[in-house]
Amino acid sequence: MILPAPGPCEDRGMPMTPGAGEKPPKVFTPPFLLLCLFYFAVFAVGYQLFPVVPLHLRNLGADLAESGRFMASFTLGSAIGCLFTGPLGDRVGQRRVLYVASFLMVAFFAAYAFIQAPAHRWVFYVLAPFHGLVWSGLRTASVAKAGSMLTPGTRAEGMSFFGMSSPSGVALGPILGLLLFAALGFRGQMLVLGAGFLALSALIRFLPGETGAELRKDAAFQLPERLVWLPVVILFLVGVSFGPIPPFSAQEAKFLHMAWPSAMLTSLAAGMVGLRLLLGVTGMGRRPIRLLGPMVWMALAGMALLALLPGGVLRHAAGGALYGAGYAMTHTLLFMVIIDRSRADRRGAGVGALYFAYDAGQAAGAFGLGWAMEHIGRSVGLAGGYRWGWGLGGLALLCCLPLAALVMRPGKDSPHQHK
Repeated sequence: MILPAPGPCEDRGMPMTPGAGEKPPKVFTPPFLLLCLFYFAVFAVGYQLFPVVPLHLRNLGADLAESGRFMASFTLGSAIGCLFTGPLGDRVGQRRVLYVASFLMVAFFAAYAFIQAPAHRWVFYVLAPFHGLVWSGLRTASVAKAGSMLTPGTRAEGMSFFGMSSPSGVALGPILGLLLFAALGFRGQMLVLGAGFLALSALIRFLPGETGAELRKDAAFQLPERLVWLPVVILFLVGVSFGPIPPFSAQEAKFLHMAWPSAMLTSLAAGMVGLRLLLGVTGMGRRPIRLLGPMVWMALAGMALLALLPGGVLRHAAGGALYGAGYAMTHTLLFMVIIDRSRADRRGAGVGALYFAYDAGQAAGAFGLGWAMEHIGRSVGLAGGYRWGWGLGGLALLCCLPLAALVMRPGKDSPHQHK
């Protein structure tokens, strides 16, 4: 996604204040709140889907390792899609991308609803990358549309509020998804989710359309600058650590007969929201990037609890919350540093590269660590196999620490300069 060059005030990080007698621009307009609701729904539905599809695949005869392939294929499609859906929105309009992608989501859920035979479970793996590509369009177009609906003076406040939509959806999705799965069955749940996106596609028409100045005809795919590659590697490794959590956390909970099967995902989202609220009150100081190392350590500590702490529900809740807090802020800080250091006309390429790296890492984690859980579990028992998977996720985060130290070096946090 190619971003327009910032204006004089925006480039210096200074809010554009209204003139004398002018009313300050509103942040929480009805269209903006509608978009926040939409973005919340995207994640609430996604995180209903991610835990229940592996459970349905297990019911269809898939083993533990195979049940993670849906998530791996889905995120691989999303990773590749992120490189292209942003520029597509710049060409045809973000509202149009949201409308078409929402309508396509209905078709995917309808297709999933009628895959009930064990011999046909391969269809999930065929559809998953295309579903992931559509999901990437919902994410990139929502964020781009939110930014375009806010003035430079309200963008920080508005995007902070908008950014709470996704973890809120992550918090609710697994709880609601597992409840609907138990109450309605897989087919009924998929039909309900499809009907929900049909309603959302109708609501998209109430968002404002793009003006001619907001549509770029030259927004073509391009490689990001070299300065992006170190954050790209870090975010790939973070994605590896996160990859097994959506498909395997509920499976471990079911295996252990936990009373709260969504404990890890719900606590993860609570950790994401809680630390962001705390830092919103206390601030991040003049050099926010200095927090990158501590945030990686926090995520690593959460993975260590999941691998080593005895028990079930308490382990999932404590490990998930600690991991979620560190993981979310690591994610945020890396995007922040790319926006700060990239050239204005290459920021979109940098952001797309980070989304690609994260989704590719998540796919690798879901596939590779799921394979490890299955095969190590054959030797040490399935309960131990899950723990080994969480431990390997922690090892990926451990590899991030020296790279994070390079990103945090003094003198590296000023905006990127070009002649």
